Amino acid sequence: MIQTASLIGLIKTLLILFLIYTILKYIIRLFAPFIISSLVRKMSRKFDKSQHDSTQYDVGEVFIDKSITKNKSNNDLGDYVDYEEID
Repeated sequence: MIQTASLIGLIKTLLILFLIYTILKYIIRLFAPFIISSLVRKMSRKFDKSQHDSTQYDVGEVFIDKSITKNKSNNDLGDYVDYEEID
């Protein structure tokens, strides 16, 4: 059986999509402040913890953080050829 699209079906579909969009927009506007405030609190706690962790050393104590980085030079890039433009 072949089904054909109708104008009424298109209007119903568009109306349903518009209602879903409106409802979701309202719900997001309702809950966005709570979500954002919880994210800000979480980031604030993480920042405070990192500040507390970095200040746990005694006064006068020396701390040296050795991070080993190898600056590997790559000399296999090829030759540089200087050129002149020809008019």
